[in-house]
Amino acid sequence: MGIKERQERERGAVRRSILDAARNLFVSEGYGNVSIRKIAERIEYSPAAIYGYFPSKDDIFFALAEEGFQLLRQAAESHRHDSVRPPLEQLRARVWEFYRFSCDHPQYFALMFLDRSVPGISQVYERFTLARELKSELISHIEQCIHQGALPSHVPPVVAFRLLISGLLGVASMRLSDRLAPGENADDLAGDLLNVTLAGLRSGVALKSNTVWCPFDEASDERAS
Repeated sequence: MGIKERQERERGAVRRSILDAARNLFVSEGYGNVSIRKIAERIEYSPAAIYGYFPSKDDIFFALAEEGFQLLRQAAESHRHDSVRPPLEQLRARVWEFYRFSCDHPQYFALMFLDRSVPGISQVYERFTLARELKSELISHIEQCIHQGALPSHVPPVVAFRLLISGLLGVASMRLSDRLAPGENADDLAGDLLNVTLAGLRSGVALKSNTVWCPFDEASDERAS
C-alpha cells in the first residue's frame, strides 16, 4: 500500500470514528446538548482536528442523515422489481420498510425523525437526492394503485403517503421511547395500523386532510405529523 492510499484509509477511519461518536452522543444526549468539543473528547481528538473533516456540527448531522437515507434506499431496492404481488401488497411491503428501518437502525431513525433540535434537512434539500427519490417512488406507487383500481380515484396520493408514514412513525417513536403498555407488541401494532390505514383508504372514507408535495423529512420537521 502506497503512502497516499494509507493516508486516505486513515482519514476515512477517522471520519468514521467521528460520525459514530457523534451519532451515539446525539441520540443519548440530544443534538442540542452536544458540541464539537464533546465529540472530540469522545474520540480523543482536538476540536480543530474535527473541523478538518466537518465544517460544523450541522454538517456532521447531515452526513449521518445521508447515511440513513442510503440505508432506507437499500431496503427499498429489495422491492424494486417485485412485480408478482398485487400493487397494494407491494405498497404495503415498501411502506413497512420504513418501520423496519426504525427497528434495524434505531439510532439513525431517532436522530432523523424524532430529535426536534436537529437542523431541518429541507434547509439543504439539494443534498438529499435519495430522500426526494424515496418519497417520489412511494407516491408514484400509490398513484399506480389508484390507476389499477386498488385504491379509489379520489384518494390524494400525497395525503395517503402522509397517513401511512405518519402512523408508523408514531408506533416507532412509542417503541423507541418505551411507551408501550406491558405485553404490547410494537410490530403487531404497526402491522395492524398499516392494515387499518390501507383498509380505510380502500373503503373510500372521506379525507379532510390536505397537503402538498414536500421533502421526505418534513415528517421529521413536524416529528409526528
